[in-house]
Amino acid sequence: MTFDYKKEYKEFYLPKAKPQIVKIPKMQFVAVRGKGNPNEEGGGYKSALELLYAISYTIKMSKMGDHRIEGYFDYVVPPLEGFWWQDKNGVRMPGINYSLKEEFQWISLIRLPDFVTNKDFEWAKESVVHKKGLDVSRAEIFPFEEGECVQLMHLGSYDDEPASVKLMDDFAAANGYALDFSENRYHHEIYLSDPRKTVPEKCKTVIRHPIKKVGEK
Repeated sequence: MTFDYKKEYKEFYLPKAKPQIVKIPKMQFVAVRGKGNPNEEGGGYKSALELLYAISYTIKMSKMGDHRIEGYFDYVVPPLEGFWWQDKNGVRMPGINYSLKEEFQWISLIRLPDFVTNKDFEWAKESVVHKKGLDVSRAEIFPFEEGECVQLMHLGSYDDEPASVKLMDDFAAANGYALDFSENRYHHEIYLSDPRKTVPEKCKTVIRHPIKKVGEK
């Protein structure tokens, strides 16, 4: 049976539409970094997604070729994710301002199975260059342990996320937590709907924010 991360780890990918506290373990991703408005036609964000999916599916479909990955099991490619932030005068801002999309900085990611090694990742990049002619220099293997967070399932447009974020922030505060954005902790979104095929009001997005107990350093 094909392994599906969304079904096997529902607490991470299919939360309820009300806030909850969750602790996220270490995972590894294929990642591409960039900045600017993600809606820009021909912009860096859209080219990043093309690269992420090319590498992800090259690894998934390695079973059909000559490259053998030790420990490989068949799996559903996990959903697209994104870390988002904005800086002002070189200082990281708490949360994000949705109206200033041109100031977004981001890391776009797709989870990789733990069996993928650096050697396998480099093989996948070389394969993408050979088969698709893409510039893979922006792609990296990205291990990340997110730790304790507050999250919920947001249903609706991306521009309507502030209302869900307020629910999360209020819930965290009521349970003795403070937001913990930093250089290595981000506003996090996991995209469960394809916006090209889903009307905005039905789009499902996991929103996740880093937190810490009040008084912790």
